[in-house]
Amino acid sequence: MDFYHSEDNNKFRHLVNWIVDIIVVIAFAWFLVYAYGTQIVIAGHSMSPLLESEDVVLMDRISYDFGRPIRFDVVVFQREDQKMNVKRVIGLPGETVQIKNDEIYIDGEKLKEPEGLGRVSLSGLAEKPVKLGEDEYFLLGDNRDSSEDSRFSNIGNVSGRQIQGKVWFRMRPFSRMELIRSK
Repeated sequence: MDFYHSEDNNKFRHLVNWIVDIIVVIAFAWFLVYAYGTQIVIAGHSMSPLLESEDVVLMDRISYDFGRPIRFDVVVFQREDQKMNVKRVIGLPGETVQIKNDEIYIDGEKLKEPEGLGRVSLSGLAEKPVKLGEDEYFLLGDNRDSSEDSRFSNIGNVSGRQIQGKVWFRMRPFSRMELIRSK
């Protein structure tokens, strides 16, 4: 009789192990999708040539839970009107940003930008020095002449809580699939 009881116990243990394995796999898959798989569809041409309208990118939600955005990161932020936008980090907390003579200055020093980023022909709010708070960022689109960004009062300085994550991968169109890196 103990033999049959032991066999039933093994079947039950096997079933419990199987259920636990399935739960772990589902939890791991959910974590990966939540953390690294949030899809964002690019609207407009403000990030051209890096990102074009209708490109689909993936956002990393976790990186800024353990760190802060750095200069030239491409981030997703939520505007006051709840729309999601994608822009590049230019100014960091505590810095002073100014745009003059089509150039960006950080704390009075000309910013050396990566190649491919357009000149800034419209200074907007940054015509005068813009002092960033302890949790504020100055964001610009790569296509500076066609970007609604921190230079304009409806966006302004973006707080850290508005930044939802970092763009890390373009998944569509398939012909342009690639990792998106800070310059």
